Amino acid sequence: MSDHTVRSRRVQLAVLMAFAAAVTLVLGVTTVGGATAAVAKAHPPTIVEYAIPTANGGPAEIVTGPDGNLWFPERSSDKIGRISTSGTFTEFAIPTAASGPIGIAAGPDGNLWFTESAANKIGRITPSGTITEFTVPTAGFTITAGPDGNLWFTEALGNKVGRITPSGTVTEFDVPSPNSEPGGITAGPDGNVWFTEEYKGKGTGGIARITPSGTIVEFRLPDGGEPVRITTGPDGNLWFTERYANKIGKSTPAGVVTEFSLPTTKSEPVGITSGRDGNVWFTERAGNRIGRITTA
Repeated sequence: MSDHTVRSRRVQLAVLMAFAAAVTLVLGVTTVGGATAAVAKAHPPTIVEYAIPTANGGPAEIVTGPDGNLWFPERSSDKIGRISTSGTFTEFAIPTAASGPIGIAAGPDGNLWFTESAANKIGRITPSGTITEFTVPTAGFTITAGPDGNLWFTEALGNKVGRITPSGTVTEFDVPSPNSEPGGITAGPDGNVWFTEEYKGKGTGGIARITPSGTIVEFRLPDGGEPVRITTGPDGNLWFTERYANKIGKSTPAGVVTEFSLPTTKSEPVGITSGRDGNVWFTERAGNRIGRITTA
């Protein structure tokens, strides 16, 4: 092999090594012991905040709508807000004054449905902003789309669970245990609807399952942890927050409960949802944190 050929190949090798180094820097790939492994680059979280047009609107819950926007009730200003992913706001005034909207859910009919906790009504709003209200016997708290094509909501003060059809027909079901204060609600993986029973300050909290026909089965927690919100996890179980017990709970559809203590004491977990990464995510109100728990 000539000296020219050797020098040429050395140059080619140097270029390839430089290119590989550049790829490693950009993609976050490193080689250890001859094996290539992807490593996560350390980036600080990027948070952007948007001020709601109405001062002190008091946004409560938030949900992705069928139009790709985010929708939220403004409890203090009696409005339903819509924000695009680029940050453009639109607000819609609820016809009933002092209605106190809290819960919101995307319905099976392509509309958004919300509870009016101070007005004994359930509201429906189209993606274009047209609101229709339906009177219910007892004020609703949180709401979810059920597996049966209806909307289901909890009635904390009435100790009931309500069902409303997309056309507005309301049916209520009494919770067997008195003063259970049903709170969070979600469509379960088993074709039923699940909800929490807080029993605030009584230490006898639990979760419950209600069939589409209205049959309720309750499951008490080992320490009565006053569960707040509930969601269906990516593993086919129910996951819920226990605010004052400082735990995250998991229940199988058969009602077998497992609890996991949080590292931060007195963090008061509240909101909970299933993430797109296969984990469960939750808020820690007093701990001022966001938590992630694997299904294991």
